[in-house]
Amino acid sequence: MLIVGELINSSRKAIKEAVEAKDAAYIQQIAKEQAEAGADYIDVNCGTQFGKEVETMEWLVETICEVIKDKPLCIDSPDAAALDAGLALVKKLQPDFQPMINSINFEQERYKEVLPLVTKYDAKIVALLMDDTGIPDSAEKRLAVADNLYKGLTEAGVADENIYFDPLIQPISVNAEFGVQVLDTVAGLTAKYPKCHKMCGLSNISFGLPNRKILNSFFVAQTMVVGMDGFIVNPTDKLMMGTIAAGTALIGQDDYCMGYLTASRKGLYD
Repeated sequence: MLIVGELINSSRKAIKEAVEAKDAAYIQQIAKEQAEAGADYIDVNCGTQFGKEVETMEWLVETICEVIKDKPLCIDSPDAAALDAGLALVKKLQPDFQPMINSINFEQERYKEVLPLVTKYDAKIVALLMDDTGIPDSAEKRLAVADNLYKGLTEAGVADENIYFDPLIQPISVNAEFGVQVLDTVAGLTAKYPKCHKMCGLSNISFGLPNRKILNSFFVAQTMVVGMDGFIVNPTDKLMMGTIAAGTALIGQDDYCMGYLTASRKGLYD
């Protein structure tokens, strides 16, 4: 399982305040906590910094790379210029790592802006299953978008192993079928594109409902069964990380249960 730590996002109040105050120590603390908790990538998102996102992205990347030497970054932005600036610095400061871009989709404007960056920086890419019509309302329509993205990405030279399809999770409080749609989509992707990956953020599934952590952890386990192998989560959340470790063992991807035993020794089940 590939874990992307989601906490350095300027839509979060504490991060926004730290970014605006240029509080490098706080940003570095959050980055280190995520790395130590098991994140494989550290997501960097300053999308709320309208008009100054490029300079903010550069400051964040430099600040994080001062203390994170053994984890690559996932550059996350709706602004292609900020993506480009962040990726350029990552390549300079972390030359031995492959960066990740979050994200591309099949909206034509976004697709045309981001595809050249994927190839320019030889990046892993999170590919959202949506297009100019919006988020598809069925698994079948999501898979049709996946077909278009796969064709375009691979024709541009992107390897299957670098594609991380995101089925786009919506809240079951709005439509009871939204969870099932995601599970059906992931199962379809797993069957059709066995060398590609699947990745998502989880929190939307429980939006508006009580006991959200319980719903999120159950849904993680369900998605793993049908082939999800990447998550954008808070890696310091013991319940979430414990669920992922247990799920990995139960689906036969944890030889001798070493990952599960490590999680247990770290106190994730206390």
